[in-house]
Amino acid sequence: MNHVLAIEKRNAVLSHMAKLLELERANLKTVNQQDINNYSGDDLAMEKRLLVDDAKIDGMILSLQQLASQEDPIGVERFNFDHENGMKIINKTAAFGTIMIIYESRPDVTVEAGGIAFKSGNKILLKGGKESLKSNLKIVELWHQALITNNVSKEWVEYLNYNREDTQAFLEKPTQKVDLIVPRGGENLIAFVKKHATCPVIISGRGNNFVYVNKEADLKKALDIIINGKTSNISVCNALDKVLIDTNLENWEAFAKKITTELQQRNVTILGDESISRATAVPQIESDLIWYEEFLDYKIVIGTTNSDQEAIDKINKYCGGHSASIITKNDAIAQKFMENVDTAAVYQNASTRFTDGGQFGLGGELAISTDKLHQRGPIGLQHLVTNKWYIYGNGQIR
Repeated sequence: MNHVLAIEKRNAVLSHMAKLLELERANLKTVNQQDINNYSGDDLAMEKRLLVDDAKIDGMILSLQQLASQEDPIGVERFNFDHENGMKIINKTAAFGTIMIIYESRPDVTVEAGGIAFKSGNKILLKGGKESLKSNLKIVELWHQALITNNVSKEWVEYLNYNREDTQAFLEKPTQKVDLIVPRGGENLIAFVKKHATCPVIISGRGNNFVYVNKEADLKKALDIIINGKTSNISVCNALDKVLIDTNLENWEAFAKKITTELQQRNVTILGDESISRATAVPQIESDLIWYEEFLDYKIVIGTTNSDQEAIDKINKYCGGHSASIITKNDAIAQKFMENVDTAAVYQNASTRFTDGGQFGLGGELAISTDKLHQRGPIGLQHLVTNKWYIYGNGQIR
């Protein structure tokens, strides 16, 4: 696929795919139930991501409809320069070519990530996990139907039904040109892809997100934000894993007790540093290494800091580079925190659960990158492009 489909064709395929998902809703749920019945693991987060219910299908349909209505990200002028010798030099966005998406457990990625990559002019190679094979094959069947109905080759969306050894072999010596790989999943998957891939990789990173409760926090907001961040969805990378409480907060021990009580009522396992353990009687952490961990579970670590700078330093040392939030009424302190914490998204008085392409107005995301090249945070349609220089001359030589 070395040409880019006309935008009208790309939009028609996306709109048709949305209609097919609605028509095949019941069949898709039935097929997905077979995957769920076959899943023998005990990973709660994985199982949650595997499920395709009406809400997930609604989300898939909405993402396709939004994509179809968005501007074409290809051919957008980024730079324009008239050389003194008369040449016209223009830089425009361009498609990557072929994007491979490697992911675990989430059939909705087959629709949403595939849709974003397709809308931005790319051929898609999908490599899903064995646990969601039946669901993925059903969705790819619908992709092919949408493509063929619009007189587009079904080669634009290809499913690679590979085991681990096949995948490694393909990464090391691709049997077709691959321009970009996006792994979406746990740390083991990401490490595996980074180790074996021979082309650029966008890391859809781990979470391990922090909330810092500053001494000037609104404690009602702090409580609501912590509960939402931890319990609304444990299986996502924008979930909350760590809380830091400023010991300069008046009656910080009472607030710590309140948080632990509320979280325990929601079946969250709580560990604390020495001060928190003393104040609340929760078990103390055995090692500081736990501060590095992403849980994807009903589990949280709460600790204390003695200053804003100590909180910033601790977050920068341990977090996954994804999201961090400060709860404070002091805007100057918040600004200092937000400018100095080194994560893709920084918040004042809001839940980390908003780090998401749809929530940020991007119409969904291909991935949430914790790398700094070439785009950080949610990677939407407008970021999934490279660029190309167009130079118009009339005989100039140098």
